[in-house]
Amino acid sequence: MEPDLFTAAAEERQEKDPSASPLAVRMRPRTLDEVVGQQHLLKPGAPLRRLVGEGAKGPAGPSSVILWGPPGTGKTTLAYVVSKATNKRFVELSAITAGVKEVRAVIDGARRASGGFGQETVLFLDEIHRFSKAQQDSLLPAVENRWVTLIAATTENPYFSVISPLLSRSLLLTLEPLTDDDLRGLLRRAVADERGLKGAVPLPEDTEAHLLRIAGGDARRALTALEAAAGAALDQGGTEIDLATLEQTVDRAAVKYDRDGDQHYDVASALIKSIRGSDVDAALHYLARMIEAGEDPRFIARRLMISASEDIGLADPQALPIAVAAAQAVAMIGFPEAALTLSHATIALALAPKSNAATTAIGAALDDVRKGLAGPVPAHLRDGHYKGAAKLGHAQGYVYPHDLPEGIAEQQYAPDALKDRTYYTPTRHGAEARYADAVEWTRQHLGRKRS
Repeated sequence: MEPDLFTAAAEERQEKDPSASPLAVRMRPRTLDEVVGQQHLLKPGAPLRRLVGEGAKGPAGPSSVILWGPPGTGKTTLAYVVSKATNKRFVELSAITAGVKEVRAVIDGARRASGGFGQETVLFLDEIHRFSKAQQDSLLPAVENRWVTLIAATTENPYFSVISPLLSRSLLLTLEPLTDDDLRGLLRRAVADERGLKGAVPLPEDTEAHLLRIAGGDARRALTALEAAAGAALDQGGTEIDLATLEQTVDRAAVKYDRDGDQHYDVASALIKSIRGSDVDAALHYLARMIEAGEDPRFIARRLMISASEDIGLADPQALPIAVAAAQAVAMIGFPEAALTLSHATIALALAPKSNAATTAIGAALDDVRKGLAGPVPAHLRDGHYKGAAKLGHAQGYVYPHDLPEGIAEQQYAPDALKDRTYYTPTRHGAEARYADAVEWTRQHLGRKRS
């Protein structure tokens, strides 16, 4: 909301006594140039720079924007920087507590400020996905007529959570998880900066590495853990923030795991090979190591989807839908609850019957194509819908399988060079036994000879 006497007093107190605010608040950037990460959104002429008045002159004013990204990637920070850097009237609302009444009050105030003083209004709306369709509709006239410039923040996919008319009137800016290098610079700045810990306690490399692991790309989480560990170290009379103090503070053991090194790939490989080998307990162990190391849950879910096709295939046709559903759920809920979904999928895949027939089938087909084994499409299979196709012999003699009692026609489908080639060799494992019977029957009725 707009500042009042109490808000102003609180801000004045924080300026006099910075320690009254959390470290994550104290270390918020004051300018766009201090922002960590998201450099793809901060180039000259970018929408966020135009919002603070950099190049926003002439008939093309700054656009409303929707900031979409995981928690801790800087959505609120960017809005805060805009509020400090711009000479525009800045109003903040949260969709958790605000409703249509508050939105209309802001819009009315914006129109008065524009008409009476020529002052533009920037409205920051946090958690916009929590607004109903009717509540989002109330923003449309103000955004369309530019009575306000909207900065809306969401952690959920806006294509599902934001109404289409509002999306079409705004620029969608996607924020990426912060990299370890981004967070490392932020932590070191927080340790040394006068607004931060003022160099009171150093941060050793092993403690810093563990902070990066548990942060998972979330700047707020990293700074919160740093502040808690620094406070504990100072209370205990320590001379540095050692790893034991951090582990005790965050109640989380340091997993020896470098997400950019060999162990990242070794543990991921061990997870997949344990699933392939049907050892559900080993698979859960490696899954737990990845979770505790702060691995991106989306990476784990992607590996499970690949495993479902590579190692299970049609032996359990439900394996891939389970893995895909897990990936979708993980993208929506994130950690810590995503651990349950990943466990669900890992157990299902590990205990499923196994077949790599789909993997070897496409591999063999690709190998033939790369060797030049192709040839023209048989004439009776070519497109016959355009004028003159019949004169070329296209689609002539094609037998429509649905016209036959058994629904299958004995005719050639593959090019001549591959007419008797077979790629798919099903196993008799699980549900694939049914496909093995089906492929044998269909090949016989197609008049196919085994190559």
